[in-house]
This record gives sequence, structure tokens and C-alpha cells, in this order.
Amino acid sequence: MSTVRSTNPHDPKETVAEVPATSPDHLSALLELATHAGRDWAHTAAPDRATALNRVADDIGVETNRLADLISREVGKPITEARGEVQRAERTFRYFAQAALLPQGDVLPGADSRTLSFTRTRPRGVVGVITPWNFPLVIPAWKLAPALAYGNAVVFKPSAQAVGTAEALTDILNRHLLPGVVVFAAGPGTGALVAQSPAVNAVSFTGSTEVGRQVVATVSARGAVAQAEMGGQNPTVILADADVEAAITGITGSAFAFAGQKCTATSRIIVHEDIYERTREALVETARKLVLIDPSDPNCQVGPVIDISSRDSALAAVKSSSGRVLTGGTKPDIAGSYLEPTLVEVPGSDDLLATDEIFAPVTALLRARSAAHAVELANATPFGLSASLYTRDLSAALTHTRELKAGMLRVNAPTTGLDHWAPFGGTKASSFGSREQGLAAKEFYTESSTVAFC
Repeated sequence: MSTVRSTNPHDPKETVAEVPATSPDHLSALLELATHAGRDWAHTAAPDRATALNRVADDIGVETNRLADLISREVGKPITEARGEVQRAERTFRYFAQAALLPQGDVLPGADSRTLSFTRTRPRGVVGVITPWNFPLVIPAWKLAPALAYGNAVVFKPSAQAVGTAEALTDILNRHLLPGVVVFAAGPGTGALVAQSPAVNAVSFTGSTEVGRQVVATVSARGAVAQAEMGGQNPTVILADADVEAAITGITGSAFAFAGQKCTATSRIIVHEDIYERTREALVETARKLVLIDPSDPNCQVGPVIDISSRDSALAAVKSSSGRVLTGGTKPDIAGSYLEPTLVEVPGSDDLLATDEIFAPVTALLRARSAAHAVELANATPFGLSASLYTRDLSAALTHTRELKAGMLRVNAPTTGLDHWAPFGGTKASSFGSREQGLAAKEFYTESSTVAFC
């Protein structure tokens, strides 16, 4: 039997988890199970679904240390961030436990006094959830929790590099759900089979742009519903009047923490020329002080890149850049797939580091002639997930957040950092379909009917 194995990026010789690969025949059986179980789950009373999700949250909270340790070992996330991820997953399940109890639709005016007209929602059926490795607990949580709250069954296909965390979450879910409501599938080609299956009525994907587009095309071609969160090339704009110290603190965490492996990580820093030199010096000094050690150590700030191949790809991108490396760009003399936090001064928005998603602790620095030029540079990318603006001027903040082309805009805060009750998603090549998280999630995981009694 073939298996799917995850390893520790801090120590690639260590196998963290190994699970059986799902064959096409086994996947068909799982989808049949989910289809039947989903019918019962859809008819389970909303208060009972809410109770089940709260119990899932309880178990996640009880097992915080075990889950955080597993995340840290499996994907190299600093242990303090891993604990934060577990806490957020717990809160996400609690949030959607309550969302299950909210009104299902609206009462509308009738054509006359004898007519009753209203809308109601129903679950889509079996939903495919395809998730990445970088947030191995919370991204599945923000897909699974609303899917289950609104009465769907789920086929859960995680990244091969995070199968251990995914399996642990599935085990917790199955303690409190009807058998077959969540089925677990892993292995090469499984995601494509989920996207192709007529038993799957909707697919929610988070991952690379290339794969996301393939999933959207496959699902849409058969008339099912697709949702995809894909790449980012996220700018932070620092205007001349900004609090530079606060900006640098925010950028350091969003660009380099967890080795820059977040879709919302700061990829470009765009600085007004009036404060450019002093900002550049401060960024370099701060980046050089970051601590690269075993992510299980609470003092770890950066951690390793997910694997050697990804680390070497990032190094190749730095080498191909036309910019000047200000700090980093080298492998530290420690075991594992580490890369020094890297800041590269690039001449313009067409540089590789200013256009492509590198997904490593590598950030481009650009000089802007004016606030308008800074916004122009920020928008000069195919992506539009997150953008950040530092300024003390309220009028400038309101003006430029209207001009910045991104789904999430943050003022005097880093590009990273999300609230589970707020809609999440981008523009341009970053996203397809409806928003995730918060009450916006209901749009994807349900379909509505308008009912009229005449």
C-alpha cells in the first residue's frame, strides 16, 4: 500500500506522520459514504449541529499543546505561532457553532396581502475542501466549520506536507459527528479527483495560483461551485509622515515570521523617498537581528522554509533579481531548510521579486517618488490579496485605501493578521468566487430558494 509521508523541515530525516494514500476506488467509496451521511447531517437540527461544533472546539482547546507541537514539527512553524493557530481554530469552530443558529433567510413583501414570500437556504451536499500546508489547522477549520454548521458533508483533502495535523483534526471531528460526515483523503492526484467527481457539489481550495486555476476550471466545467484562494504579492506602503518604527515592527513580523510562508506576508515594501534611506537602514538592522533556531524553541522568530526544494527556489529567485541584496540571501550554517531573512532593493516593479510570489523570507524594497507613485507601484502586480498603508494622515488613508487594489486593506498594521469573523479574500489573480470566513461564508456553503405562498 502506498503512503503519504510528512517530514520535519527542521530535521528532514524525521518522519512526522505517514498515512495511507487514497486510491481512486477508495475515494469513490468515501464519497458514497459522505453522500449518505450528509443527508442525515443536513436534517440534523441546527442546535445539535452547533453542539457538535462546540464539542470539537472543546477538544481542540484541551489538546492545544499536542496540536501546536505537531504543527511546529510538521511545517516548521515557530511554536508561539503554532499555539496561536490552534487557539484561532478553536475560536473558529465556536463562531460557526453560533452561526448555525442564525436566521436562514428573509421574509419578503408579497404581491398582495394574501401572499407570503420568503427565502430559505439549504446545504449544497458534499463539499470538497482542499487545503495547503502553511496553516494546517486553521485553514481547514475556516472551511470545515462553516461547511458543517450549514449542514454539508465534507471530503477533506489536505496537503501531503501536513497530513499529520489534518489527520489529528479529522479524528477530533469524528468523535462528535455522524460517521461519514467528514471523510479524509490524501495522496497524489486526489485533489484532481475530488474536483472532477460529480458527487462533490462544491469545492473550496486554498493553494498555488496554478493549481487553483485548474481546480476552478474543472469544477466550473461540470456546473458545480468553486471557491479558490491563491497567490499574493502583498505591498506595504510607507508614506513620508508614517510612524517608521511602528511600520518596521509590523513589516518584520509579516515579511519574515514563519519564513514568510503566508499568503498575506509582506512581499514588497514601498517607501516614500523622503524617508527612504533611514527606513532602509532600520529594516536591514532589524532583519539581521531575527532569530533562526529550532521552531520548537519559544525564542524562534523565523523557522525553516518548508523543504530544501522551496528554499533553493527562493535562493534562485534572489539570484535572478536585478536588485541589490541588502541582507540575507544565503543559507545559514544550521541543519534544516533555513534561509536568512532577505531584503533586496529592486529598481522597479517589473523585477521578479516584485511580481512573483516567492513564499519565503524574501522581500523587495522599492523607492516611491510620491504617494501616488507608491500606490501605482503597489498595484503593479497580477495579485491583489492584501495591502498595508502606514500614514498619520486620515485623509490620505481614506484616499489611498480606495485606490489600492486588494481584497484586504490594513492601515498602520501589517499585511498579515486576520479576524475569523471578517470576510477574507482578494482581487485579480488572488481569488475566485465568494469570500471566506465570517457570515460571508454562508454564501458558498449554502444555496437559496425563494418561496411564495399565494
